[in-house]
Amino acid sequence: MRAFVISEVGNTLALEVRDVEPVALDATDLLVEVDFSGINFKDVMVASAKSRVRRVPSLTGGVDAAGTVVASSDPELVVGTRVALHGGPFGVARDGGFAQFAYAPSRYVSPLPDAISTRDAMVIGTAGFTAMESILALQDRGLRDGGEVLVTGATGGVGSLAVTLLAVMGYRAVASTGSQESQWLLDRGAVSVIGRDELSDQPGRVLGTERWDGAIDCVGGATLASILRSLRYGAAVAASGLVASAEFATTVYPFITRSVGLLGIDSVDATPATRSRVWRALGEVAPSIDFAPLTDHVVTLEELVQALDDVRRGATRGRFLVDPNGH
Repeated sequence: MRAFVISEVGNTLALEVRDVEPVALDATDLLVEVDFSGINFKDVMVASAKSRVRRVPSLTGGVDAAGTVVASSDPELVVGTRVALHGGPFGVARDGGFAQFAYAPSRYVSPLPDAISTRDAMVIGTAGFTAMESILALQDRGLRDGGEVLVTGATGGVGSLAVTLLAVMGYRAVASTGSQESQWLLDRGAVSVIGRDELSDQPGRVLGTERWDGAIDCVGGATLASILRSLRYGAAVAASGLVASAEFATTVYPFITRSVGLLGIDSVDATPATRSRVWRALGEVAPSIDFAPLTDHVVTLEELVQALDDVRRGATRGRFLVDPNGH
């Protein structure tokens, strides 16, 4: 099969498409014929020199994929089941989805709802899964119906899908971005688009004006600190990104005087119950979503190097899909 292989020996990083044999690491691994994969920022980090994310010297990249089960010993995931693969060691410590076939433990394989095709599953991908997981976490925290929800990094994968999902679920999404894609975000359902410097006011005070009923932060760093000081009383931010920085400085005031919440969102080791709940929720809203505009474009395995660089530079709007069978 053809696969996009990342290998690093000494100080030499190689990114190349070549023929390899799919390898099962356990006798119970499922084999999936891949229709599509998607490019996530995590893939960029895996494909970087001296990566702190990649855990082995060589592997097939791709932290998510969707396709059809072609070999299985799991009675819940029989041959012919349409599935999404993501999470755990997939594409990080073992071969991932940038290939025509992929093995994975059933723990990280989710059957797709009837309303979601394998292509649309990768428009959703890890990014959309994270976005919906974030929304569900905010709902669990008490997000009010029709509330105003801030989304940072809104032109990225998680951000753009969060805007879309919030809109179809009846929330008012306010998109924050440093790019010039305001109209594209408004077309995705945002009620307004603001710049990064508009997240919070009153910089001389420990707290800003209460503005947001909830927030989905895909950026981290100073952006996350600004969100915390401008949430409404009892509101929460679901944090899943660190594009700006993994560190941020804040005070305890938002937590003890406004009872705000900081909710960490992890899609990598989400429990089977969480995975089922998120994909079920995605299946419920999928008929209301026009997936076509959410795709930046589809690339072949040979075009992956350039596409990964585009994602690294933030030169995207929406999802890059990978067709491992395209030429």
